[in-house]
This record gives sequence, C-alpha cells and structure tokens, in this order.
Amino acid sequence: MSDLAPLDVATLRKDFPVLQRTVRDERPLVYLDSGATSQKPYQVLDAERRFYEQSNAAVHRGAHQLAEEATDAYEAARRAIAGFIGAQASNLVFTKNATEGLNLVSYAFTNATSLQARQPKEGLDERLLLGPDDNVVITQMEHHANLIPWQQVCAKTGAELRWFGLTDDGRLDLANLNTLIDGSTKAVSIVHQSNILGTINPVRQIMDRAHEVGAWGIVDACQSVPHQRVDVAQLGADAITWSGHKMLGPTGIGCLWASTDLLDAMPPFLTGGSMIETVTMEGSTFAPPPQKFEAGVPMVAQAVGLHAAVDYLNDVGMEAIAAHEQDLTEYLLVQLQEISGVRIIGPTTACERGSAVSFTVDGIHPHDVGQVLDSLGVAVRVGHHCAWPVCRRYGVPATTRISPYLYNDYSDIDIAIAGIRQAQDFFLGGTNRV
Repeated sequence: MSDLAPLDVATLRKDFPVLQRTVRDERPLVYLDSGATSQKPYQVLDAERRFYEQSNAAVHRGAHQLAEEATDAYEAARRAIAGFIGAQASNLVFTKNATEGLNLVSYAFTNATSLQARQPKEGLDERLLLGPDDNVVITQMEHHANLIPWQQVCAKTGAELRWFGLTDDGRLDLANLNTLIDGSTKAVSIVHQSNILGTINPVRQIMDRAHEVGAWGIVDACQSVPHQRVDVAQLGADAITWSGHKMLGPTGIGCLWASTDLLDAMPPFLTGGSMIETVTMEGSTFAPPPQKFEAGVPMVAQAVGLHAAVDYLNDVGMEAIAAHEQDLTEYLLVQLQEISGVRIIGPTTACERGSAVSFTVDGIHPHDVGQVLDSLGVAVRVGHHCAWPVCRRYGVPATTRISPYLYNDYSDIDIAIAGIRQAQDFFLGGTNRV
C-alpha cells in the first residue's frame, strides 16, 4: 500500500456525471474501460461549454476581442499542458489524437526522403533520410498506431523494420538491445506502457541506446501520461505523443511533444493556412514550430477542455493517482488469479506494470465474458485492443481487459470479479445466474 493519503473516490465520482447513470435494467454503471477512453468531469465539460458561450472565435487571426480571447485561451492551454510533462510550450504541437502525432513524426521520414530524392540541394537533415541500408526499430507490443505508420514508412523507403520480441511474462526481450539498435538505425519508436499487457517499459534505457547510434527516439505515452507523472527530460526521448481523451479531456485532441532539434528538422505533415510564413505563387515558407504543424483552424475548445483536465489531475495529484491505481492493480491481479481457468495476459504482479489488465477465461470467448459483465452494468473492453501481434504472440484470439482509473475503487473490482464467476456459471456450469 502507498504512504500517500488515499483518494476520496466517492467524492471524485460526484464530478463525473456519466458515473451517476444506470445501464442494463437500471443497474449502476461500473466503468472499467478507461484504457479505451476516460470519463469527463464537470470541470472539463464546463470549461469547454464556457469557451463556446463566451469566447468562441478562430485563433491567431482577427483583431476583435473574441479572437484575442480565443487565442489567449488556446496558448494558455498549450503552456499548461506542456508544463504537465515538464516541457516548454514552444515544443508542444496539438493534433487531433496520438495516432496523428505518430503519423506526423513517421511521415517526416517519408517526406524528407522523398524531398531529398527530388531536390537534393534542399539540405534536409540526414537523420530523417531512409533507404534500404537503414532500419527502424519498434516492439512487438505496439498499438497499431505505432506499428502501421512505420510499416508504411519502411515500405515506401525500403528501410528494414525491426522489433523487440516479448518474453512469456509480457516483458520486452532486451537481450539483443545493442545489436537490434545499431549504426544503421534511424528511428526507435516504442510504447511507454502497453495498452494490452499493462507492461511499463524501460524507456530511458532504450532511448539512451538509440542516441548512442544517432537515432531519433519516439515514445507512445497514451497509457502513461494519464496515469503517472511523466517528465520528458527523464524519458530521454526526442518525441512523445498522447491523447487528451484518455486523461479526462475531450475527444478530438492529442499532443506531440518533440525536441526543438526534431521539430526544426521535420517537414510539415499538413499544409495550408495558419502554418505559413510567406506565400507566393511560386512557393511558400513555413512558420516556426509548433505552428508549422498546426494547419487550419485548430481544436480550440478541446484545448481549453484539456487544460481543465490537466488542472483537475494536478489538483488530485498524479502521485496519488498512480498510487491509487497501483493498489487497485495489485488487488485486481490477486482476485483474478484466485479464479480457476483465468489466464492473465501480461505481468502477473504489479511491478513495473500499469492498471490495464487483460485476461482470458478457459472455455469462454472474451466477447462472451464482456457481454455477461455488460449485462451486470460493468463496462470493459474486449477484442485485440489494436494489438493483434500481441494476441498472436500469446496464442489468444482476443482478451477481456479491465482498466480502472482514479474514479474506481475496490467495490468496482469486486463487482467485475463476481461477473466473471457468473460467466463461468452461465457458460460452463449450466445454470443461468445472470
């Protein structure tokens, strides 16, 4: 147990209107799917609505008061969200989600390689140029958002795609760290915390190796930024991405933090208004980062909402949230392992793992487990979790995943555990207790 004061979950829940509702025959909602998306407190909903009611205007354009207010709110959000990860606002790019952020970085390699082939005098950063003699390194536990873009980059440039495999207990196999990442590696892109296994990876060790060989280091932090204190300096990466909707914020907004060196080197991903410096019919020059990567009217209200989410998380305390989730994870892992026929896919202890816990139940398809839980008011995730290679590695078609957050407590876990036992009774025991 943590030495920090426990979270007052009952009070926190009052801030989340959706948690007050009932589902499936008026059963209280037990929401255990925060790994997919988190619920939103009144503070976030009110901030977004207040912006629309009082200051709605396009940012970085217009000389009227509303435009000034909207721009101020947008840039204040950038400063607050950057500060949340120990960064400067000038290094934070707003995207529509983490997937776009990962595509922004990965396409920079394709675009730079293509531009250099057509205009070799452009003087693009050689570290972004890929060819058949180069490689990109990822892991077998990546979300599809950090797998498919790199597959595409390698297919277009001829570079080799390499990956770290997985151990039987759900960890990265780093035995070949120094040979997999070698002098031909141009990018290493890895997940901080697995969305399906819950594993927390030794990011700094891998980033340090990437830098030893002159490669860029990129981190998918979707499952870590909402759940633990993340500091960009400690991670040692050149870029990290995450989504607002997983950390109490609105949908439709994500973040890319990148070093000044990388932001200056990358060609823009999207082009158009708001990201330019000068435009003629013969050509254009681009604004400095982060504006270089924010073409068009941005997601201003969502940024305001995410600002409110960051304030909320800071008020609760990220250390307290992490400790609370650690306690819930330990409890959940013990309870699952007491059920005969349940197999946890991933680490079976809470050491270096997050709160997303995936499992299978012998003789019952994960979707059927999820349906029984849903009939009891328990919302969980079922499927391959956008991580098909992980399911294939462990020989399962899918898993059921429980992923609690700051608004959950032991009673939610107890209800889910009881539901799993009822699923066994229903499908394997011949009695219908649902």
